[in-house]
Amino acid sequence: MWDRCPVSAQPPLFYFGAMSPYSWLAAERIDALLPTAGWRGILAGVIFEAHGRTSWGLTEQRAEGLAECERRAAAQGLGPILWPQPWPTSDLHAARGMLFAEQQGSHKPFALEVMRMAFREGIDIAHPEAVLEAGRRVGLDPGAMAEGVGEPALKKRLRELNDEALAAGVFGVPTVLVAGELFWGDDRLEDAAGAYRARL
Repeated sequence: MWDRCPVSAQPPLFYFGAMSPYSWLAAERIDALLPTAGWRGILAGVIFEAHGRTSWGLTEQRAEGLAECERRAAAQGLGPILWPQPWPTSDLHAARGMLFAEQQGSHKPFALEVMRMAFREGIDIAHPEAVLEAGRRVGLDPGAMAEGVGEPALKKRLRELNDEALAAGVFGVPTVLVAGELFWGDDRLEDAAGAYRARL
């Protein structure tokens, strides 16, 4: 089991939130830097609340943050960001959808699709219908998904992932955990990759 491995031998973990544009930017390039990273879709709101914080999208830094995300997306060749209205909003259904997709072997494709819908198409992924559409686009059965995301075991797993992130010290997304060291932010991916390579 992963949690029984020596810390130095554990693969990196990528904690991200579907409604976080910085998480999306990181998700688009993390495979090139840390292809063995385990993806952990969590609820940023839960993390913020635990640390007495809030999304920068709800603060006076909003305009500056939007502009910075747009600059980074353009630099990565991802095109202009189309912001969902409203933003930020809930990513609860998206997080549950990611866990269902993981059960079907489509975690990464689904996670990327749902975030692309949010930030490239401006779709409000707070709506269950949007999450089902993301699943349909990556080959998941919408009916099975609609039933699966409501399963108590899946909801329990999402709570466990949030608790896991908090226990590791995660206080924002995206964060990469490498051998007990946290690298917070899209701009820390290279540092995380370097730290992981140094331990191989």
